[in-house]
Amino acid sequence: MCRGRNHCYSSKSSPSNFSGLTQSRLFLIFFLSSAVFWHTTRSRRKSICPVSHRILLGIAVFAWIVPPAVADLFPTSGPVVSGKTARLRFGKAAAPKNAPLAVKRAIWAANQLRHKRYRYGGGHKSFDDRGYDCSGTISYVLGAAGLISVPMSSTEFRSYGDRGPGKWITIYAREGHTFAVIAGLRLDTTPYDRYTGKWAPRWQTIYRPPRGFDARHPVGL
Repeated sequence: MCRGRNHCYSSKSSPSNFSGLTQSRLFLIFFLSSAVFWHTTRSRRKSICPVSHRILLGIAVFAWIVPPAVADLFPTSGPVVSGKTARLRFGKAAAPKNAPLAVKRAIWAANQLRHKRYRYGGGHKSFDDRGYDCSGTISYVLGAAGLISVPMSSTEFRSYGDRGPGKWITIYAREGHTFAVIAGLRLDTTPYDRYTGKWAPRWQTIYRPPRGFDARHPVGL
């Protein structure tokens, strides 16, 4: 978690795994639907359950109609461009057509943050927040890619994944700050041009030397 320019501390966060929620939702629907079928069949022969099968059916339908909030948090589609390098257009990145799906989803998710403000501690308790700091930003895009299940702090990113730069995604982390380079574009919350300009999650084209940062990358990427 970043504070100002040079401070960071570790923060434990509650899980926010949309794939897990989806599986739980499907299990609930299956369970309730089975319960309705069993109860209806049994009720024709003998009434042994005080709960009406209409109530169970209503619960099952409600669980199907109302989607979990996190499932709609991350985009599943977005702009693409030919080649292996992302391209920036008016602040919005187009994902390389040849990139793995996880990389594309990370890029599309990052595009959603370009209108968010910088907020110390933002994006740590939940992937969904009003503002994001440096590690909250990186947590958001990795969560969208299905590469982490809970937000992480800058300190935790220093031991994330495998050591060294990745082919598609590289996380640069130190005590106080973290940023990422995804398909050739830098995702950062602080401008590197002598710290002038607005602090906020956004894509940047200016090269930032990784001196003093630990380079990590998701396994396989």
